[in-house]
Amino acid sequence: MTEWTGIRGAMAALAHRVAQPGGNADAAHLLARADAWRVAFAAAPGERWAIHIDSTQEFAAALFGAWHAGKHVVLPGDTRPDTLIALRAHTDGWAGELPLGVQPRQDIDGDVGDWPPLSPDDTGVTLFTSGSTGAPEAIHKRLAQLDSETAALEAAFGAQLPPNARLLATVSHQHIYGLLFCVLWPLAAGRALPQARLAFLEEVAAACGDAPVVLVSSPAHLRRMPESLDWSAARAAVCAVFSSGGPLPPEAADDALRHLGQSPIEVLGSSETGGIAWRQRARQQDRWTALPGVAWRLQDGFLAVRSAHLPTDDWHVCADRALADGEQGFVLAGRADRIAKIEEKRVSLTRIEQTLAASPLVQDARVVLVDLDVGTRVAAAVVLAEAGAAMLTEAGRPALIAAMKGALANTVDLLALPRRWHLTTEALPCNAQGKTTEAMLRDLFRQTLPRAVWIESSGNAAAATLDVSEHLAIFDGHFPGTPIVPGVAQLDWVMALAPQRLPVPARERFLRLDVLKFQGVIRPGSHVRLDLEWLPDKLALAFRLTSAAGPHASGRIVFRRKHG
Repeated sequence: MTEWTGIRGAMAALAHRVAQPGGNADAAHLLARADAWRVAFAAAPGERWAIHIDSTQEFAAALFGAWHAGKHVVLPGDTRPDTLIALRAHTDGWAGELPLGVQPRQDIDGDVGDWPPLSPDDTGVTLFTSGSTGAPEAIHKRLAQLDSETAALEAAFGAQLPPNARLLATVSHQHIYGLLFCVLWPLAAGRALPQARLAFLEEVAAACGDAPVVLVSSPAHLRRMPESLDWSAARAAVCAVFSSGGPLPPEAADDALRHLGQSPIEVLGSSETGGIAWRQRARQQDRWTALPGVAWRLQDGFLAVRSAHLPTDDWHVCADRALADGEQGFVLAGRADRIAKIEEKRVSLTRIEQTLAASPLVQDARVVLVDLDVGTRVAAAVVLAEAGAAMLTEAGRPALIAAMKGALANTVDLLALPRRWHLTTEALPCNAQGKTTEAMLRDLFRQTLPRAVWIESSGNAAAATLDVSEHLAIFDGHFPGTPIVPGVAQLDWVMALAPQRLPVPARERFLRLDVLKFQGVIRPGSHVRLDLEWLPDKLALAFRLTSAAGPHASGRIVFRRKHG
């Protein structure tokens, strides 16, 4: 058994381990880094500091350094430009790998000093919801809530985890699940932190050499376990698998058991509620069991919970429908509908997703609202099943979309039929927590550049093939019923892609267009060749756009000479 110290005394426990005969090199390093961060934060004005650091161990040092310097920590889920813009309203300063972030002091002499217990009510962190069902919302957590939740995790699962277990993680500590399982719970229990986040399952399989191993992952990873990988080392080493961020499909749970030798322990919870319940499909099937200290009840068909993980002792009603199973557990019965209004008509986005997912053509589907020239409309991002991929190849994109619209026709209002489609045979984009956010979905439908594959590049010449997909935003309004690529967009493609391979000046030095010709329209689904030639003596970029249909556009872009 490991020694339970809780989060409040985690640094003092590390200092005690370092002071023992023989010491502990890993603990000493973490403690020294935490002290370097503590000194840096103590000298920084302001109370609320954002931290973003990829390394789990360096992040842990910065987190506890900030807390012991009396700072409130804010954890952005990513470093997207829109995330950073919103972050400014919640912070007094930034640290780590954020732009102009404060760095740890480098002149600390190694005397780590005293680490008094942290205040359970005055120490805290602000995290953000994943944004998978809307804009991310700030959630404030007191240390008392986090301490209570780590104690519940230890009570539920601690006996299954050997003290010398290595922790492998595919999730980020910038979110509540990764923060608890990869940083706070291990430190509170005196276990080692993971070395680094593993982004790919190939890395997980390769890292499972020495037993025992605990894997902290998510449905986004566990539902895509390649059959081609050699999982024999993992089956011999893995002693526990945790998954959170959404329900794990039964087939994915079966695959994990077959490949890893362990049925994943799924943990149900959210940024708002903290951990609620757990299950292992190999033993409990669909039934969830509440974590120690968590009370639950049904309220108008919805799951309501009360625990010390919440900010108050009030009941919190979740967005999950649930049914009691008669054995002191419950079964989830779906999320509450996401209702949107389109031209004053109520539209269930959840129902659109469920109807699409029920089609044999579709493996997964997510919908989001986008602003088009005709107003706000639905856009659908669809992962195709084998039947859908086959139909796309044999019958084409229009026929496939018509078939999916036909599946929706009897259940969805005409206004709610998706106007934009993103079709793929690969997984939808997801963040480090394994969730597909609305911002990520909208980005799929904001693309203006086609996918470019460079096929030639030498000296002052280059060529690429362009996949002109129907989902490109440039087709909005050009033109309903007969979409084409506008000429200004073709010029933008040239200006945006040329600097990837040729030494062309910045856009600001654009002077004029010479011998510009538009000879044939480019339609969705086209595969176009782009030929570029840089003419340094003329300070001009010559370009041609052609396809099997013939020439589309050509000309020269002339740049202004740089003065001074």
